[in-house]
Amino acid sequence: MNDTHAHLDTLSPEVLQETLRDTQGFALLLSVASRIDDLQTTLTLAETYPWIYAAIGLHPVEAERLAGLERLAALSSHPRVRALGESGLDLYWHPETEALQWKALEAQALLAAQANLPLVLHIRSAPGSDQAERAMARWIREAPPLRLVLHAFSGHYELLEAGLERDAYFSFAGPLTYKRNESLRQAARLVPLERILIETDSPFLPPEPFRGQVNRPSWVRQTLDRLAELRQLSPEEAEAAVDANARRCFRLTEGPSAS
Repeated sequence: MNDTHAHLDTLSPEVLQETLRDTQGFALLLSVASRIDDLQTTLTLAETYPWIYAAIGLHPVEAERLAGLERLAALSSHPRVRALGESGLDLYWHPETEALQWKALEAQALLAAQANLPLVLHIRSAPGSDQAERAMARWIREAPPLRLVLHAFSGHYELLEAGLERDAYFSFAGPLTYKRNESLRQAARLVPLERILIETDSPFLPPEPFRGQVNRPSWVRQTLDRLAELRQLSPEEAEAAVDANARRCFRLTEGPSAS
């Protein structure tokens, strides 16, 4: 079992201790630093617990903190860092910083290429719009050679096409279990099995039947079971597939700079 995207630095001490207890058997728990100020907290967790690895990045909502890119560069060779991000485009919370978000994304794409790390993409439009998805689909098609991870994939058809063209990884979260998300479930049927990851985005996006609660990495099982059903696999087959995908994407058996 694995969870390729969780914000452990945001969890309360009680939920964090529960998470550490419940995920000890995981092949991977990727802790994604939520802010530049949380990098050390995330790295400390990754250094302390052998199944936890770190993703470091400048989130789009912090794009004005471009000076933080120097610290990311310095930490990108850390042996417990296995991804850059999350980066991307967020027009929901801070559309006024779009130009800075693009600048931060380009810088992190370059750093990911130099460090041979996957780049985790965050993509969110304003309500009622798909502007961010369409813009990012164009960027993905033109991006330099990278391992790309579409975090909490929404099922957007242009992103699906662009990601498939670039052999991106598609990471599915709790919304895969939501009753009205049939278009997302259809996307999960179309993505090649070897390009699928699963995540919780804890503490956000809790799956059914836990909606309205603080999400926990151990609840990734609900998403995995729904994926297995959609792909007509046993839970064991689905778990083996997504674990192999996570190991390959984040190169758990290699050093972070391996080719």
